[in-house]
Amino acid sequence: MARLRTAAINRAFAIWDRTGSRPVATLYHHDLIYKTGNFRSLTWLGVPIWQNVLDLWTIQEAISSVRPGLLVETGTDRGGSALFYANLMDLLGEGRVMTIDIARNHDLDHPRIEFLHGSSTDPKIVDQVREVAARSSGPVMVILDGNHAREHVARELELYGPLVTPGSLLLSQDGVIDEFRIFRDSRPGPLGANRDFLSRHPEFEHDRELNERFRLTQHPLGWMRRRPE
Repeated sequence: MARLRTAAINRAFAIWDRTGSRPVATLYHHDLIYKTGNFRSLTWLGVPIWQNVLDLWTIQEAISSVRPGLLVETGTDRGGSALFYANLMDLLGEGRVMTIDIARNHDLDHPRIEFLHGSSTDPKIVDQVREVAARSSGPVMVILDGNHAREHVARELELYGPLVTPGSLLLSQDGVIDEFRIFRDSRPGPLGANRDFLSRHPEFEHDRELNERFRLTQHPLGWMRRRPE
């Protein structure tokens, strides 16, 4: 009898997963966005971070797994995410962050973080990052979180994708812009650029497990893993 009950419960969960969970998750995701001002009100150790907390947990797991010697971030903004990555590296005992933005909107300083000021697509900035990446003693990981216009993201993917080392990860953030109507004024966003990049770069694959970790994510089709050599 217990086995029959367990089987019935499992079937019910499977039906719910196929038919009911996605719409409910989407409604809750919308509610979270409205409640937090699209996560603008969130902080890390008092520093504005502007990230979906569920995505942050997935990023934490990815950093712990990859243990990057260098993490490249485009889009520093107030610096909370760079500080979050650096603090994780403090706990791991290794790694550094290079973060890029056209303006300095913070007064942060951390020994693991190098702040670059300029456009992420400026050849001088790209050359600086390439030079450091070439000397990295550990894996190189990239997170794109700057200008989310499709063409800009497409350019960043081409410039920074090659820096990702085999087996490591690339995260192109905020593809949700192209999915939720509340962001329609910001379209076209990253999602199309992500899709095109994956179609033209077989050395990368969509990491579906990371992308669907908590169902709710700002970054659909955003997690890409470079295939091991």
